[in-house]
Amino acid sequence: MAGAGSAPVPPGGAPSGPPVPPRPLDPIDRSIMRLLQADGRASIRSVAEQVHVSRANAYARINRLIDDGVIRGFTARVNHERAGQGASAYITLKIVQNSWRTVREKLRELPGAAHIALVSGDFDVLLLVHTPDNRTLRELVLTRLQAIPEVLSTRTLLVFEETDLLDPGPSSGPALAED
Repeated sequence: MAGAGSAPVPPGGAPSGPPVPPRPLDPIDRSIMRLLQADGRASIRSVAEQVHVSRANAYARINRLIDDGVIRGFTARVNHERAGQGASAYITLKIVQNSWRTVREKLRELPGAAHIALVSGDFDVLLLVHTPDNRTLRELVLTRLQAIPEVLSTRTLLVFEETDLLDPGPSSGPALAED
């Protein structure tokens, strides 16, 4: 399951050129995506058996999902506490108008930055960070984030507990839901 043939995505996140229309997904495609989200290391054989198609069909579908940009890659889901990143927070930022691209690039460089989103509402940016402890989190907010000239204000929301919806967990049923 290689990403051969998939178009590179520039650092800004979206490919350049005209927008590509969304690819219609059938129930088998959606089942394959759910399986691969739960276990990106699943074998073609295992995926094919669980969605009731041939290995060749599963292989072709996965490669098509990759080539069409529906599947962007495969990654490990990390238990941040076990990895020494026990403090997590969502940080909201208000930024100078029209400074999104500049701010985004500065936020990408922050240690522990896990997710950055431009949003609508009472603030402009939502940032998820993971740090070893609250002292490191405080330093990140007070000395790194608030030192970015385009950042007008921040608000920090500590994460007390997380639930990974992609983790099937010990008591869950089958990995595939019927559509």
